[in-house]
Amino acid sequence: MSELLNVRLLLLGCACFCLCTLASGALVFSRDKEPLQEKRQASKILQKRSTAEQLVELHSVIVECVVSSRFAHTVMTSVALNKANSSQEIFFEVELPKTAFITNFSMEIEGQVYVGEVKEKEKAKKQYEKAVSSGQTAGLVKASGRKMETFSVSVNIAAKSNVTFILTYEELLQRNLGQYEILTRVKPKSLVQQFQIVTNIYEPQGLAYVDAQATFLSNDLLPLVEKTVTDKKAHISFSPTMDQQRKCPSCDGTLIDGDFIVKYDVKRDSKLGDIQVVNGYFVHFFSPPNLQRVPKNVVFVIDRSGSMYGRKMAQTKEALLAILNDIHEEDHFGIVLFDSGIDVWKSTLTKATKENVAEARAYVKQITDLGATNLHGGVMMGINMLIQDRQAKRLPERSTDMIILLTDGSPNTGVSHIPTIQNNVHSAIGGNISLYCLGFGNDVEYSFLDVLSKQNQGVARRIFEASDAALQLQGFYEEVSSPLLLEVDLRYPDNAVDFVTTSHFRQLFNGSEIVVAGRLSDKNIDNFLVEVFGQGLEENFQVEGQARALDWNVFYPDEEYVFGDFTERLWAYLTIQQLLEKRPSADSEEKANATAKALDMSLQYSFVTPLTSMVVTKPEVEEGTSSPLIADKLTEEQRQQAERMSYQYSSPAVAQAYGAPVYLVDGDPHFILELPDKNDSLCFNINDAPGTIFNVIRDSELGILVNGEVIGDKQIPPDGRVNTYFWRFGIIHKALRVRLEVSTEEISVFQDEKLVRLLWSDTASLEGPSLNLEVTKDRSLTVTLKDSVKFVILLHKVWKDHPYHRDYLGFYTLDSHLLSPAVHGLLGQFYHGIQYEVTDLCPGETPEKPDATMYVKGQKLRVTRGWQRDFRHNLKTGENVPCWFIHNNGTGLIDGDMKDYIVSGLFKNQ
Repeated sequence: MSELLNVRLLLLGCACFCLCTLASGALVFSRDKEPLQEKRQASKILQKRSTAEQLVELHSVIVECVVSSRFAHTVMTSVALNKANSSQEIFFEVELPKTAFITNFSMEIEGQVYVGEVKEKEKAKKQYEKAVSSGQTAGLVKASGRKMETFSVSVNIAAKSNVTFILTYEELLQRNLGQYEILTRVKPKSLVQQFQIVTNIYEPQGLAYVDAQATFLSNDLLPLVEKTVTDKKAHISFSPTMDQQRKCPSCDGTLIDGDFIVKYDVKRDSKLGDIQVVNGYFVHFFSPPNLQRVPKNVVFVIDRSGSMYGRKMAQTKEALLAILNDIHEEDHFGIVLFDSGIDVWKSTLTKATKENVAEARAYVKQITDLGATNLHGGVMMGINMLIQDRQAKRLPERSTDMIILLTDGSPNTGVSHIPTIQNNVHSAIGGNISLYCLGFGNDVEYSFLDVLSKQNQGVARRIFEASDAALQLQGFYEEVSSPLLLEVDLRYPDNAVDFVTTSHFRQLFNGSEIVVAGRLSDKNIDNFLVEVFGQGLEENFQVEGQARALDWNVFYPDEEYVFGDFTERLWAYLTIQQLLEKRPSADSEEKANATAKALDMSLQYSFVTPLTSMVVTKPEVEEGTSSPLIADKLTEEQRQQAERMSYQYSSPAVAQAYGAPVYLVDGDPHFILELPDKNDSLCFNINDAPGTIFNVIRDSELGILVNGEVIGDKQIPPDGRVNTYFWRFGIIHKALRVRLEVSTEEISVFQDEKLVRLLWSDTASLEGPSLNLEVTKDRSLTVTLKDSVKFVILLHKVWKDHPYHRDYLGFYTLDSHLLSPAVHGLLGQFYHGIQYEVTDLCPGETPEKPDATMYVKGQKLRVTRGWQRDFRHNLKTGENVPCWFIHNNGTGLIDGDMKDYIVSGLFKNQ
């Protein structure tokens, strides 16, 4: 793979897990460009490439996280030195929690400091567009994972110079299942002279426990985790030397690759909770001890439409069975299934006795998927069941009502007009039921579910389509399974405080915490009355007490840290978060007011939110030029849209492989080696007569074989060029005794002397202990072979009366790292990487496709910068992938000659 003249400093940083919705999205600085910009910048990019990665020294990586009463302030600093005699491009990349707000970013280069400025998003966007239009490098935003988002920036550094990157972000930690978590994800990719993770926790309420662990800790590294805990303070540090970082005494590789996690909780002795008054602002943490849970009445409303076929339905049933096992006996529950029609397990809610739970589990096991999506009918059925049972007094008086809706798609039958559904549901619920909406997969209308839940005192949560989807569903249920108080009101005197955040909550769940913050109307007020009211299991909950100003200098007299305005920033953070959450379900006037206030506060406190962007003007090597970095933040809807562009038709296999190299063959037939870590791709075509069968993958150690046969056009086109495409693949896994034949017509699976045929015209799945298949109708086949490889085959359907072209297949390899070192074939030979260097850019036959010299495998090749089609994101038209094209059937890039890969049969080795 190309060793570009850049080094990616992967400091994947201090991340704090939260109870609130952990959505998918990212901040990222990227050098990816549109084709036009690629042409303009080709020469400039090439000048920055080299194999001299060792000429950049990663001097230090330091992560410092200070937590003051749950408010986390994190600073990540990294220093890199360019030891080369020429300029180089260096990357700084950090992963941070999606609920965090970046507050500062700066770079120090040769004594000059470049500091970010938070601006209104529209103003920043204009600056960005101006930079792009002039051909400059600019920042972009893209999705990255479930719980984190990625901030990345690159900068050109002159010879013998260094650069210091500093990123700061802030977040209010949320209590989830009885604890707070601080996660530091570290992947430096190389040994670091000074590596340090430091976390200091200051909790005047008192620390109940503190734990520190890491996924990469060995017996040798474990003693390096230093932890000092007193009543109200904890200090955790991890600082391995370069030798301690090494995988082995003579290795340059690093052991530091994974998650460093700190978990803690505070003491909870007071029923009133903990109120802290500092510098004119107060924060109230409320989670009283020793409360009995309140019974709940829950209706599970489950989508069983055709789109839930296969894995989704299996995981939903698995989760429901586990949830039913854990449901409390004093709770009442019901099950509603919807597709084109509506079915119920029983017409009324049922108490969760052992007998009733066993009967419900049997009912769940026989659920099958079919039909369209009558979501409105399913939800309204759940609402009516709860209302009727309330009216008939079949439910405990002191209990809470909730609906948990799970769907993977959009309403498309019955009442399908989204505003009508929202109005009808809101009117029927009347503020008496909490509606929790779980959106399964990436095609769900999440923005609709988000509004629907917020209108009805619930939350929406995305369930990511992956192997752990059932655990995600169970985890959400665990969060809401044990209500402790209902209709909680926290009250403060109007003449003492103002600008108070949300202070009424429908329910308090076990293991969570209510947080309210506000500003004192007079900074000199040093105490005021606080009252809390709620409904408990047997009686009303009522408590009051005095809030008093807190002198942090008394609690922590010997600390150098200046806590200063953390209560004010906590209040601002919480206020902005709640204003942003209010916007989707607000009317036009309320939305405008909430937007204006959130924007003003984001600018005042320098928070990067969905309404603002941080702009950093960074230097370029050429004198007198500069380009902006735009640090952005996505809404949940924007994150989902970004993910749709990176997921292959919601395929779990592709979702897991996002960000990894992708090796593919598609089209006529062109091979693409897409190398995201190198921000580059290599391409070559294979041309031979129709009917030729090529070996694509061969792993003799694991007994895996993939061959493909090409087919030609129906007749020679007017231009005389004969096009060939793969139309049939043969796949063997000897150890698993599996053989697949995939053609444009059907899919045949042979295993243990049994034959199963699947049609492209169906959405279907086949799951076994060693093989999983998922067919998306007329689009894709995802194949997972246990402990070896995953791949996707795309079906390209052509108009049947087309005068020349035929249907054909594309082949995309995923998760190939489990294959043995012996793997080979036209694609397989590249699975373990390839080293190359590109230099000497010069004009090609056409201006937009320059030529260059490539040094690879000891050979010197003439290559051309061009584009090939990648159909993962758009099956009809595909999208251009910029790549270095190797001519003459890949000669010089592939081992040997193209004809060496021709085999005599679809399931033959030679």
